[in-house]
Order: sequence, then structure tokens, then C-alpha cells
Amino acid sequence: MTSAPDQRARLKAIIGGSTGNLVEWYDWYAYAAFTLYFAPHFFPSGDRTAQLLGAAGVFAVGFLMRPIGAWLMGVYADRHGRKSGLTLSVSLMCAGSLLIAVTPGYELIGVAAPALLVVARLMQGLSIGGEYGASATYLSEMAGKSRRGFFSSFQYVTLIAGQLVAICVLLVLQSLLSEAALDAWGWRIPFAIGGALAIIVFWLRRGLSETQSFAAAKAEGAPKSGFWELVTRHPRETLTVMLLTAGGTIAFYAYSIYMQKFLVNTSGLSREAASQINAVTLFVFMLLQPVAGALSDRIGRKPLMIGFGVLGVACTYPIFATLAVTRDPVIAGLLVMAGLVIVTGYTSINAVVKAELFPAHIRALGVALPYALANTLFGGTAELVALWFKDRGMEQAFYVYVTGMIAISLIVYARMRDTQAHSRILED
Repeated sequence: MTSAPDQRARLKAIIGGSTGNLVEWYDWYAYAAFTLYFAPHFFPSGDRTAQLLGAAGVFAVGFLMRPIGAWLMGVYADRHGRKSGLTLSVSLMCAGSLLIAVTPGYELIGVAAPALLVVARLMQGLSIGGEYGASATYLSEMAGKSRRGFFSSFQYVTLIAGQLVAICVLLVLQSLLSEAALDAWGWRIPFAIGGALAIIVFWLRRGLSETQSFAAAKAEGAPKSGFWELVTRHPRETLTVMLLTAGGTIAFYAYSIYMQKFLVNTSGLSREAASQINAVTLFVFMLLQPVAGALSDRIGRKPLMIGFGVLGVACTYPIFATLAVTRDPVIAGLLVMAGLVIVTGYTSINAVVKAELFPAHIRALGVALPYALANTLFGGTAELVALWFKDRGMEQAFYVYVTGMIAISLIVYARMRDTQAHSRILED
């Protein structure tokens, strides 16, 4: 077995892994941040809700590839190393972003435009499906036992930072370009930036250190990672990851990804005001992650998850119902922030909780695949479901839906053991 890395080596690896994770999630979220601008180019309809439904449908399609990416690259990361999995995922993300940047609109190439958009999102879905498992596993394994919650929280810090950078790029472009220019061609810029940054990250990740847990599993000749090994030897853990993810992921997507559209399409705020609210609330949300992660190192993971579940069930409907009739950007921002503070109980520690459930030889797949399945079913479809309800005049049904999914996850949180005390990450 290799010796444990010192604190400096841990820090270098975590910073390196986190930087790559940020760029990956920036590429993924740029699609959502710029949907209001590029949707008319790919889905030419005079009705805004119909255009958003088309773009949200493609967003959801990207999620269909996430379980496949989680399966293929989770196995790859378990068999060939976390570093190898991270390098492969960023290559696919780069290709997808560049394809979106250069694809002509519907008026030039007809149905080929939305078809190419779907291809690009499928590539990005494959990438991000593998990214989550590899990065969550890598950060959890590189962190020491006493600070595992704190360091692994940077998986979501960089996930949120990627979304925040995408929104900041939007704000900068809104200030530098006219509305007409941004609608016509400016929306392509963020995808070109994402593709270029992904190339840099590819070289960055090639220099990362491998984890002690992976080296130990290889040395011990542990069983090979694979789907059959996962579902037959670890069915309880696999189902636990799916169910604990369901409520957390739909709440996260409702308050972050969908919220920008909700504030414009339901609350009636301007696109600029909605973008500013998203940027400010997500920045504070990002800062809360390591605070909550560090708290979990002191009091355990379970209290934070139960806190999210209880408050999510009690407050989701009132927050969305009040937002729907709010016209004041400040009040809207405070309500969104309240929702994100609640969700922090899940986001800050979900990576380490999942990693602590599985042995090293199947950890990347165990974290990635059930998480990706839950995201495909609930996170990736959140916008689509919300807009479908709105299109049929039943928008409040979406609030009930989110509340119900959080309630299901709360039952799982209450019944499962605290993974901090029963962690299967054996190396310190």
C-alpha cells in the first residue's frame, strides 16, 4: 500500500481536481444560463414557453446519457484510476461545447440544427455522467478522515462555481453587447470559452496524483468493478444513493437551474434581474458548502441531511407560491436564498456520503451510476415538468411534486446509518 499523502500533497490534488470540475460544470451549465437567448434559433416558435419547452427537452435528453457515462466511466475510473476517468470526461465535454458554439441555426440548416444540439448535449451528458463519480470519489479519497466532509464539499463548491461563472459570463455579455447582438450571435461566446478551457483542463488533469484508496484496491486484487458486481453485491447501497439523491437533486435544480426561467416566465422579472438574483444567491450558496461540510465532520452527516429534508418539506411550497406573485427583486432574491440555504444540507455532503457507502474497488461506479439515474429521472426533467405544468395552467402542481420527492428522501435519511461513523473509505 502507498503511504498517505501529506497535507500539502492533499491540497494540491484537491485544488487540481476541483479546478477541472469547475470547468466541466461551467460547460454543462452554460446551456441553461443562455437558454433564453439561443432557444429561438433552434426552436422557431412565437411562444416563449414553447421555445423553452423545446430547449428544456434537449436539456433533459442530455441527462439520458448521464447513466451511460456514469456506467462506462465509473467502471473505467475504478479499473484504470480516478485520474484517467477525469481526463477522459473533460475531453468529451470539450467536444460538446465546441459543437454548440459552431452549429448554425434552424433558419440556415433546418431540423439539422436541433439535431446537432441534441448530439452535443448527448456528448456532454456522457461526460458529466462520468465526471461526478470520478470527481466525488477522487476528492473524498484524497481528503483525510478528520476533514473529509470539508474537503469533499469542494466538489459542490466547484459545481456551483461552474454555474456561477456561466451566469457571470452572461452578465458580462449583457453589459457589453446589445440585446440584439446577444440574441443574434453573442450566445455562442460562452460555449467557445468552455471548449477552450476544457482543453487546458485536459493537460491539468494529466498531472494529478492517483489516490491511495485506488492503489490499495489494485494491490489487494479486489474484484473488478462492473454493473453486475454493483447490483448483486451492493444493492442496498445502490438503492440508498438513488433515493437520497432524488429529493436533493430536484430541489437543487428547482432553485438554481429552473429558477432563472421561473423568475422571468412566472414572476415577471426582467432577464437581467433574474440573472443578477441567480448570480448573487448562488455565490452565497457556494460559500456555504465548505462551512456545512466542516460542520458534518464535527456532528456527522445525518443531521444535515435530515435538516434539509424537514425544512424542504415544510418550506418548498410556500417559497415557490410567494415567488410566483413577487415583483420585488430583493424579496425574490431573499426567497431564493432561503431555498438554497435549505438545500445546502444535501449538496454540501452528498458526495462524501455516497463515497463512504462503497468499498474502493467499485466506489466510482457506485457513486456515479445510481446518482446519474436519479438525476436523469428527477434533476434533468425538473425544468420540463415545471414548464409542462405551467403550460397547462397547473403550475402549483410542480411545488407539490418537489415537496413530495424531498419527503421520500427524508425517509431514507432518517433510516440510514451515519456514514461518517461507518465509512468504507479505510485510508486516512
